[in-house]
Amino acid sequence: MQQGQMAYDRAITVFSPDGRLFQVEYAREAVKKGSTALGIKFKDGVLLLSEKKARSRLVEKNSLEKIQLVDDNVATVTSGLVADARVLIDFARVGAQQEKVTYGSLTNIENLVKKVADQMQQYTQFGGVRPYGVSIIFAGTDTIGPRLFDCDPAGTINEYKSVAIGAGKDAVTDYIEKEYKDDLSLEDTIKLGIAALKSAIADAESMKEPEIASIKVGETFHVYTSEEVSKYLN
Repeated sequence: MQQGQMAYDRAITVFSPDGRLFQVEYAREAVKKGSTALGIKFKDGVLLLSEKKARSRLVEKNSLEKIQLVDDNVATVTSGLVADARVLIDFARVGAQQEKVTYGSLTNIENLVKKVADQMQQYTQFGGVRPYGVSIIFAGTDTIGPRLFDCDPAGTINEYKSVAIGAGKDAVTDYIEKEYKDDLSLEDTIKLGIAALKSAIADAESMKEPEIASIKVGETFHVYTSEEVSKYLN
């Protein structure tokens, strides 16, 4: 720790002299220790993938769910503190249902992401709280078409053609930037996503069963079974 930095570590409301909020930066570091996950747009939909690894062979595999449905047309994948992610996903589900009941239409994904980002941003400007230690990828389809957003611990949001979070973010991003095309089919996108995930793992053979989910325009999210995932891995 640099001399004098400690004073700026003690409260989320204190900026350092060079304009940094250290607690937010530490939250981003927590995300970098999480599982690698990514989202990719393809020709008529969006794909989500996540590395799925158990910390112990005693853990039930079906309890490890990184991809979560928010509504029929919206899903998320997260990296970072699992408990923080759960709270924010529940918040997003309530927001999605409120919009559906109020307007009787598909959830507008951008509006939903902004609500969640506002919730995360509030925890960067009040004393007595800490930032959420999680990044979330939102994916789905609405009246505009396929949408893909990333929201980080500071509450910053961006829309992407493809985005990665977690420990292997840099390696996955480098791989996707080289191989991505705008007119990819679903099948080609799944193969690209699996290859990108493998590029971020030191022992690629150890990636036995990533989580995969996809949605096409006019359809609902499909979460792939173990058998379907194994077909692509083989």
